[in-house]
Amino acid sequence: MRLLDTDIMVDIQRGLQPALQWLESLDEAPGLPGFVAMEVMEGCRDKQEMNDLRRQLEPFRVHWPTGADSNRALSTFSQAHLSHSLGVLDALIGECAIGLGACLCTFNVKHFKAVAKLMTEQPYAKNATNP
Repeated sequence: MRLLDTDIMVDIQRGLQPALQWLESLDEAPGLPGFVAMEVMEGCRDKQEMNDLRRQLEPFRVHWPTGADSNRALSTFSQAHLSHSLGVLDALIGECAIGLGACLCTFNVKHFKAVAKLMTEQPYAKNATNP
């Protein structure tokens, strides 16, 4: 199982070809942490953009951290916030992925290195010629 981080979802939302091609190549639709959906929604400027985004998110199954995931996130955050600049939402997203036994697709590897046992994947090539 794969979960998408916010940076991947933004690339998909913007129509970045490598992201769209990778998504189309998957045999199984990836999941989406609920906090990622909310982070992407935070960028909407009006009701129309929100409605468009909600339609775009419909194919993704949304996953929320369990209580156990949240407790691990608290511990991880307290240990890694200062040393790795790990944010609250990144701790919750990472621990949600661990709880599901999922691989987190992200290019934000620096912060997520602090989440022990988290499997990450950089799913497509990003380069300077991409918008």
